[in-house]
Amino acid sequence: MNIKILGAGCPNCIKLEENTKQALAELKMEALVEKVTEIQEIMSYGIMSTPALVIDGKVAIVGQVPSAEKIKQIITENNQKDGCIEDVPASSGGCSCGGKC
Repeated sequence: MNIKILGAGCPNCIKLEENTKQALAELKMEALVEKVTEIQEIMSYGIMSTPALVIDGKVAIVGQVPSAEKIKQIITENNQKDGCIEDVPASSGGCSCGGKC
């Protein structure tokens, strides 16, 4: 899973990053969490307000700082939609694809 935090480094951007890392820790999931501060790249996602959360290339949150609990829900829903080639939800921890599902 690849997660991007889009924003210029404002307090809300920092809080979104903290909440995202907390959510991942509570879910016992590993993911690459990347901060994106370049305006050109942020604009390439078609958003006009930051911070924003992008999960596996899909914009999930714009202009908000949801709680870690809400982010956990979004991550879990994202994994359930994407599923796994082994037909085991990635969030179950029973997948052997190395977290690439």
